[in-house]
Amino acid sequence: MQSPLFGFTEARTQDRYALQNPQLLRVSLTGHDDVLARKGSMVAYQGIVEFDGEYQTRGQRDSRARTGEGLDLMRCSGQGTVYFANLAQHVHVLDVDRDGLTVDGAYVLALDSTLHWETIAVDSHDAISGTGSHQLNITGQGKVALMTSGQPLMLQVTPDKVVSADADAVIAWSTSLRVNMQAQTSSSGVWRRRGSTGEGWELSFAGHGHALVQPSELLPPQGAQIGQGLMAQYGVGQQGAHGRNQGNIWSN
Repeated sequence: MQSPLFGFTEARTQDRYALQNPQLLRVSLTGHDDVLARKGSMVAYQGIVEFDGEYQTRGQRDSRARTGEGLDLMRCSGQGTVYFANLAQHVHVLDVDRDGLTVDGAYVLALDSTLHWETIAVDSHDAISGTGSHQLNITGQGKVALMTSGQPLMLQVTPDKVVSADADAVIAWSTSLRVNMQAQTSSSGVWRRRGSTGEGWELSFAGHGHALVQPSELLPPQGAQIGQGLMAQYGVGQQGAHGRNQGNIWSN
């Protein structure tokens, strides 16, 4: 049997986290350190690997119920190789150090079980469509795999260079950065549906660190589920497009 498909054989690497291709993550398990991954993201595995639902503390459950932000994970343990993917999103591996990483939980594919995460408040008064008032703060030392729609842009933030980005395109940023949410449109225009305003809410980053932006805004496709009532029409809170479609990552 012959085919160009045989050019896509498994990657040969000693790295714990490696990209099989831009949309497929390869993680090696040695029986010592488990990996936590997005539920349902396993596409293949080799060896003796067990998959279990990850326990959430009462505080994590209460926080997710209150803010809508959190991680729905499975624990992968054993010895072997596991491949993870989600909707053919581009995958990127980052090292988390003492500075920490703040991220939208919808874009987390996998992370080391040694890392700690908690929900934090962002400088925002309204949970608008896209990046809202709460995000995840990941701390400790280890690796985390994030997803983007297309190849992203990593922006460096320095004390003399403030960076601003569309709130619907921001994926993650260095926890040490100072963050403000603001609107560049008029006070009346910003509350309309984003599909009719063009530009609205943005995040402004100051300090020293990095911000990760994807080349796609978090906008619902035709026929996406949107809640009823006045709040839904403005994309606000759990009645908005983002709140009613948790776990989806929409691309243009």
